[in-house]
Amino acid sequence: MERVFFIIASLFGFLSVAFGAFAAHGLKGHLNPQQLATFEVGARYQMYHALALAATALAYAKWPDPLFITGGWLFIAGTLMFSCSLYALSFHSVRWVGIITPLGGLGLMGGWLCLAWAVWRQ
Repeated sequence: MERVFFIIASLFGFLSVAFGAFAAHGLKGHLNPQQLATFEVGARYQMYHALALAATALAYAKWPDPLFITGGWLFIAGTLMFSCSLYALSFHSVRWVGIITPLGGLGLMGGWLCLAWAVWRQ
């Protein structure tokens, strides 16, 4: 499972850099400042949790606790829901997408709690 998490973390990291560059160089004239800031928050949190997912993979390799698996999947689901909903909100005024953002945030927080609990149990 650590290989899967590390591969997904690497892809999330790659996409975060690509989206951040796209925002910095390609979106400035197309989005208003608030939309651009929303997009950048999505890219930033995607990178944070790409790194967290990579750390989860390494931690699972050292301490094979099922809580790391749960935490890793929460990071993946949370990142997809949180960051992708912010990307969508940046481009579209479909406000219902904003309902997904806090659910993604809860997933990310749950991932961090799983990591803490798993290490604590070691």
